[in-house]
Amino acid sequence: MDLTPREIAERLAATGYLADPELATVTFLGLKMQRPLLLEGEPGTGKTALAEAVAQALDLPLVRMQCYEGIDATQALYDWDFARQILHLRALEAAGTAADVEEAEKSLYDERFLLARPVLAALRQSPSVLLVDEVDRADDEFEAFLLEVLSTYQVTIPEFGTVAASVPPVVVLTSNRTRELHDALKRRCLYHWIDHPGLDREIEIVRSRAPEVAEQLARQVVTVVQQLRSAEGASALLKPPGVAETLDWARALHHLGTTEMHLESAAATLGALVKHREDADRVRAALDRLLV
Repeated sequence: MDLTPREIAERLAATGYLADPELATVTFLGLKMQRPLLLEGEPGTGKTALAEAVAQALDLPLVRMQCYEGIDATQALYDWDFARQILHLRALEAAGTAADVEEAEKSLYDERFLLARPVLAALRQSPSVLLVDEVDRADDEFEAFLLEVLSTYQVTIPEFGTVAASVPPVVVLTSNRTRELHDALKRRCLYHWIDHPGLDREIEIVRSRAPEVAEQLARQVVTVVQQLRSAEGASALLKPPGVAETLDWARALHHLGTTEMHLESAAATLGALVKHREDADRVRAALDRLLV
């Protein structure tokens, strides 16, 4: 699909994702060069949402792999449906066709019994979008496995054979930078740091993703959130809110029938904005000043 960076941005915007020129350009380059995108940034800045928007904009299936501590290649690649394999063996015995042991063993590793995990599913469904979410939570061995797969876009299953993508999937890796990723994986990818948006862009995002929210309310919500993320506000909060929390707070206030933020409604809906008791107490104490 031959699209320009501007057309990429327009297609993403049509899904509700507003990408700045730099992000639209690196997304374009990832598609053009068939290279994975490595997106880093604070939680809630839209890294995961970009992969979802790309899949929607290009009308491709999205395959998501959520990383976690201890994940290994088995959880990413494939497994065998042992229950169905046992039932298959029993059916062969009942039919009296299990005399040839070698043939019976071969039949156990038929495609019918192969359970495709995210990486294998993305290769088989390609073209597709493979989202490797929070890769920084996985360990070094899993990184090495990913590097191998992303270098060839194929995997070999000993009992089954080699599965290669006819078209390399669009790969998006996200990281909250809880640890540094290895240089070898970074070199394989196109890198982009996604920062919190500025005031005007975040208002645009709220108006695009939550059009039901009144314009004045959207501006008030974003103004308060921007202040909380400022140098002074961020140092006071355990976890400054991301764009996802901005949207949640705006929607929560809208559901209360609010078109303009007031101290009472703002305090009552803080659970949509901050997720720590200490942060809620600090924001509640500062609301008078923030709403001025």
